[in-house]
Amino acid sequence: MEISPYLGFSGQCEEAFKFYEKVLGGKIEGMMTYGSSPMAAQMPAEMHDKIIHVRMLVGDQVLMGGDAPPQNFKPAQGFNVSISPKEPAEAERIFNELSKGGKISMPLQKTFWSVRFGMAVDRFGTPWIINCAQAA
Repeated sequence: MEISPYLGFSGQCEEAFKFYEKVLGGKIEGMMTYGSSPMAAQMPAEMHDKIIHVRMLVGDQVLMGGDAPPQNFKPAQGFNVSISPKEPAEAERIFNELSKGGKISMPLQKTFWSVRFGMAVDRFGTPWIINCAQAA
């Protein structure tokens, strides 16, 4: 069984996933628009260039998402996507990139459980936790 986050967007899914691919060193394995899907005829023209589904591999982890039709979109709430870089410098780089243009909930800092921990909502509305655990 695989459990993977599925992120919802309000028209910015393609931009967000191209950004995540760069920041996280991922590889987008597939991206389909509503217009190129079997649902094209059922969707309004303004949704045809929006993403119905994207799948990205980051290491051996999967991150997926899509643009919701406007009447179905709800902003992210009640969860965070957690990333656990191995090195503090990588945690800092990822946190700084993801938080640009977004909102920092907790600055990246040393905590009693981690050499670097921080929380931010990126400019696309996705909430992130960066947790670089202490070496064993």
